[in-house]
Amino acid sequence: MKMDKLQKYRYLKELKQLKREKLLRKARDDFFSYCQLIVPDFYKSDRQYLLKLCSEFEEFIQSDDDIMLLNVPPRHGKSLTAGRFVEWELGRNPKMRVATGSYNEDMATDFSKEVRDTIAEERVLDDQIVYTDIFPKAKLKHGSAAAKRWALQGAKLSYLATSPGGSATGKGFDLLIIDDVIKGIMEAMNENELQKHWDWFTKQMLSRVEKGGKIVVIMTRWHSKDLAGRIIEEMPAMGYKLRTVIMKALLNDETQEMLCPDVLSFDDFVKKRAAMGPAIANANYQQEPIDQKGRLYSEGFKEYEDSDMPQFVRILAYTDTADEGDDSHAMYIFGQTTNNQAYILDVLYTTDDQGITRDITVDKLEENSVNLAWFESNNGGNGYARSVKEKIKAKYKTNQTVIKWFHQSKNKKARILTNAPWVMENVFFPKGWQHRWPELYNDLMSYQRQGKNKHDDAPDALTGIAEVCANKLRESKQAKKEKYQRLRNMI
Repeated sequence: MKMDKLQKYRYLKELKQLKREKLLRKARDDFFSYCQLIVPDFYKSDRQYLLKLCSEFEEFIQSDDDIMLLNVPPRHGKSLTAGRFVEWELGRNPKMRVATGSYNEDMATDFSKEVRDTIAEERVLDDQIVYTDIFPKAKLKHGSAAAKRWALQGAKLSYLATSPGGSATGKGFDLLIIDDVIKGIMEAMNENELQKHWDWFTKQMLSRVEKGGKIVVIMTRWHSKDLAGRIIEEMPAMGYKLRTVIMKALLNDETQEMLCPDVLSFDDFVKKRAAMGPAIANANYQQEPIDQKGRLYSEGFKEYEDSDMPQFVRILAYTDTADEGDDSHAMYIFGQTTNNQAYILDVLYTTDDQGITRDITVDKLEENSVNLAWFESNNGGNGYARSVKEKIKAKYKTNQTVIKWFHQSKNKKARILTNAPWVMENVFFPKGWQHRWPELYNDLMSYQRQGKNKHDDAPDALTGIAEVCANKLRESKQAKKEKYQRLRNMI
């Protein structure tokens, strides 16, 4: 049947309306579809990394994960997507309370303002789709539309923008988004500033997240001890479940494959890397903390489960006693296998004085049934070793642990660098050792190949394990002389 002009007009109008309703329903149910509808020029279907990014957000909010760490290159839509996610979640749950924090309140307020303006947008063209078409119940409360603090109808507070210098006292949130709390390279390399960020996050913002609430941390990975690094290292041991999303701008240097050539081409990346310098470019675009560039143990250490522990030929200990100042007392107790590999069983790594460490050392040697314990005799180590030996005999009435000390005359850094490949291949740490001995982990994983290292006791003693397993240590002349004298006295 042939339609007249009026029927055709009504049919096309109805078809257009059905298509519109389908788009609106899809945007309510699928986060990427919502982003495509709100910002179509950026969220293109062929940008697969954005589809993955949106999926990570959606899966995170539905999972039992507590924190999502988002490390994505600049201009690739990480903050844009986080803002759209807040809009999407507020539309689905208008009673949800959200807080954002950035390195200053102006940045956090800009984030807040963009979300607020999207929700408040009014239709200008007849076929234009605005936020309230998708989520008609999510409307701004009249008289509550300040850029840094506003609410939806039916809620007392929906959104708050803050910073490490701001305050969120007395307010609770269901979703906390931290977006780049580090201002730049100077702040990133300042340990005091990094500690301030950690204190602000753990002592102020974390307590404001309600039970079952979610935290999204968006960061450029400037430093291994930045907020993201501290979260990765310390928060699993506190019981928090993490989700980590890492995207690098350059996927393959040889093939020149980029994450999204439309956003950043290989040629543009090369120019930026030349202008910034490799270290800063890699932090911004490749998620490689600056202090990790040049790390000695860059590949990390092998780990073992208790169920995988092999039989040992003997149990040994290697101790480098603290010299002075803020030096650390470093002792590794390890099992040596038939093929001369070392499995770390226990560690004493502390800046406590020798009176305290001696008693703990004695107990650890006995508890782990150590057969042979080596002590560096430099800077009073021989006296320390003798006192440990006497204390074991007096306290435990046993001589199961043979105590030996030796003088270390070789260059410390040369020894550490030379033995590093063997150490990474043949020394095994127990699973989760970074949470069990966090100070040791930090000092090992931040040790640099070049330049002066503030803390070198951990890698120095670890190098001693390689020398023990290679049978390179020789009892000091003084120790041999004392042993000879004891034998003479026995005759």
